[in-house]
Amino acid sequence: MSETSDPRAEVPSSLWERVRADPVRAPEHIALAAAAQHAPAAEAWAAEKRQRFGHNGGELAEMAKRRHATLARFEGAATGIGGVFTVVPDLLGLAWIQTRLVFFVAAAYGYDPRDPMRPAELLVLMNLYDDVHTARAALDGVGRTLVEAYVGSRMEREETLAVRLAKMVGKRAARRFAGRLIPGVAIAFNAIGNERDTRALADRAIRFYGG
Repeated sequence: MSETSDPRAEVPSSLWERVRADPVRAPEHIALAAAAQHAPAAEAWAAEKRQRFGHNGGELAEMAKRRHATLARFEGAATGIGGVFTVVPDLLGLAWIQTRLVFFVAAAYGYDPRDPMRPAELLVLMNLYDDVHTARAALDGVGRTLVEAYVGSRMEREETLAVRLAKMVGKRAARRFAGRLIPGVAIAFNAIGNERDTRALADRAIRFYGG
């Protein structure tokens, strides 16, 4: 991802298809896709920064935190224009940024971002599982099976997807959705909320990988 690119544009179209067909397991699909796309980028970024500037792990982690918090803020402002019509795109875009953040923080502290436990750790850091072994088992189950069609109307699928994505990116309380439903108002609401939630995730990842 370049410094100026729109992070939402980086969400693979194939991922959109998977999470909409299988909304209940959306976080697992996102984590697997994130491992495939973000791990190589995180590895290259950390190596380049160390070689050019000699940054230590803590400095690199703080750089990753600032950068992804900024991306989350701009992503939220961009999708906030449409209110209720952009809730799901905003949440998926934010999840994509936050998953990228975790891989970058892991790489900052010298952990191999390509390790198969990284996406499991990601799901634990996002408070979706209590331990990495349970998370890894869930990921393995998703990876081995075909996406199952969700039984329900399109509206029900979208609602289920929104709830699962909201939990993934740290938005637990219903009141925190209120501002997202009003076009215009959602611009500031999304921007502030996305940045706050992304910084909180970064702090958890820094404690986890930085010791």
